Amino acid sequence: MMLAAMMPAAMPYIDWPTMVGFGGMGCIIWAYWYITARDAPNPFVQHGVNLMGAALLTVSLMYHLNLASLVLEGFWASIAIWGLWKAFRKRKAFSKRKNA
Repeated sequence: MMLAAMMPAAMPYIDWPTMVGFGGMGCIIWAYWYITARDAPNPFVQHGVNLMGAALLTVSLMYHLNLASLVLEGFWASIAIWGLWKAFRKRKAFSKRKNA
Protein backbone atom coordinates (compact mmCIF):
# COMPACT_ATOMS: atom_id res chain seq x y z
CA MET A 1 0.00 0.00 0.00
CA MET A 2 2.79 2.44 0.83
CA LEU A 3 4.55 1.86 -2.50
CA ALA A 4 1.35 2.60 -4.44
CA ALA A 5 1.01 5.96 -2.68
CA MET A 6 4.48 6.98 -3.85
CA MET A 7 3.86 6.17 -7.53
CA PRO A 8 2.29 8.84 -9.77
CA ALA A 9 -1.24 8.11 -10.91
CA ALA A 10 -0.53 9.11 -14.50
CA MET A 11 2.17 10.67 -16.60
CA PRO A 12 2.21 14.45 -16.11
CA TYR A 13 0.59 16.56 -18.82
CA ILE A 14 3.18 18.46 -20.84
CA ASP A 15 1.62 21.68 -22.17
CA TRP A 16 2.89 23.80 -25.05
CA PRO A 17 4.78 26.33 -22.86
CA THR A 18 6.73 23.45 -21.36
CA MET A 19 7.53 22.11 -24.84
CA VAL A 20 8.69 25.61 -25.89
CA GLY A 21 10.88 25.66 -22.76
CA PHE A 22 12.41 22.33 -23.74
CA GLY A 23 13.20 23.82 -27.15
CA GLY A 24 14.94 26.75 -25.46
CA MET A 25 16.86 24.41 -23.20
CA GLY A 26 17.97 22.44 -26.26
CA CYS A 27 19.19 25.64 -27.95
CA ILE A 28 21.29 26.66 -24.96
CA ILE A 29 22.76 23.18 -24.51
CA TRP A 30 23.55 22.99 -28.24
CA ALA A 31 25.23 26.43 -28.18
CA TYR A 32 27.39 25.36 -25.25
CA TRP A 33 28.33 22.15 -27.07
CA TYR A 34 29.06 24.16 -30.24
CA ILE A 35 31.47 26.59 -28.59
CA THR A 36 33.21 23.72 -26.80
CA ALA A 37 33.48 21.42 -29.83
CA ARG A 38 34.62 23.95 -32.43
CA ASP A 39 38.14 25.36 -32.62
CA ALA A 40 36.88 28.61 -34.14
CA PRO A 41 33.14 28.92 -33.46
CA ASN A 42 31.10 31.38 -35.46
CA PRO A 43 29.94 34.05 -32.96
CA PHE A 44 26.76 34.72 -34.96
CA VAL A 45 25.74 31.06 -34.59
CA GLN A 46 26.72 30.82 -30.93
CA HIS A 47 25.11 34.05 -29.75
CA GLY A 48 22.14 33.73 -32.09
CA VAL A 49 21.26 30.27 -30.81
CA ASN A 50 21.78 31.41 -27.21
CA LEU A 51 19.43 34.35 -27.82
CA MET A 52 16.82 32.04 -29.34
CA GLY A 53 17.12 29.70 -26.35
CA ALA A 54 16.68 32.57 -23.89
CA ALA A 55 13.65 33.83 -25.84
CA LEU A 56 11.99 30.40 -25.89
CA LEU A 57 12.64 29.85 -22.19
CA THR A 58 11.23 33.31 -21.45
CA VAL A 59 8.02 32.39 -23.28
CA SER A 60 7.77 29.27 -21.15
CA LEU A 61 8.45 31.26 -17.98
CA MET A 62 5.63 33.69 -18.80
CA TYR A 63 3.24 30.77 -18.31
CA HIS A 64 5.05 28.97 -15.49
CA LEU A 65 6.72 31.80 -13.61
CA ASN A 66 9.94 31.21 -11.75
CA LEU A 67 11.30 34.68 -11.05
CA ALA A 68 14.92 33.63 -10.56
CA SER A 69 14.94 31.79 -13.90
CA LEU A 70 13.24 34.72 -15.62
CA VAL A 71 15.94 37.10 -14.37
CA LEU A 72 18.62 34.64 -15.49
CA GLU A 73 17.11 34.51 -18.99
CA GLY A 74 17.13 38.32 -19.10
CA PHE A 75 20.86 38.34 -18.40
CA TRP A 76 21.41 35.44 -20.83
CA ALA A 77 19.61 37.31 -23.63
CA SER A 78 21.47 40.55 -22.83
CA ILE A 79 24.85 38.83 -23.04
CA ALA A 80 23.85 37.14 -26.31
CA ILE A 81 22.79 40.51 -27.78
CA TRP A 82 26.07 42.03 -26.62
CA GLY A 83 27.97 39.16 -28.26
CA LEU A 84 26.08 39.66 -31.54
CA TRP A 85 26.76 43.41 -31.41
CA LYS A 86 30.49 42.76 -30.92
CA ALA A 87 30.50 40.26 -33.79
CA PHE A 88 28.78 42.75 -36.13
CA ARG A 89 31.25 45.47 -35.15
CA LYS A 90 34.20 43.14 -35.74
CA ARG A 91 32.86 42.06 -39.13
CA LYS A 92 32.27 45.70 -40.13
CA ALA A 93 35.82 46.69 -39.08
CA PHE A 94 37.26 43.72 -41.01
CA SER A 95 35.24 44.67 -44.08
CA LYS A 96 36.54 48.25 -43.92
CA ARG A 97 40.17 47.07 -43.66
CA LYS A 98 39.68 44.64 -46.52
CA ASN A 99 38.27 47.34 -48.80
CA ALA A 100 40.87 49.96 -47.89
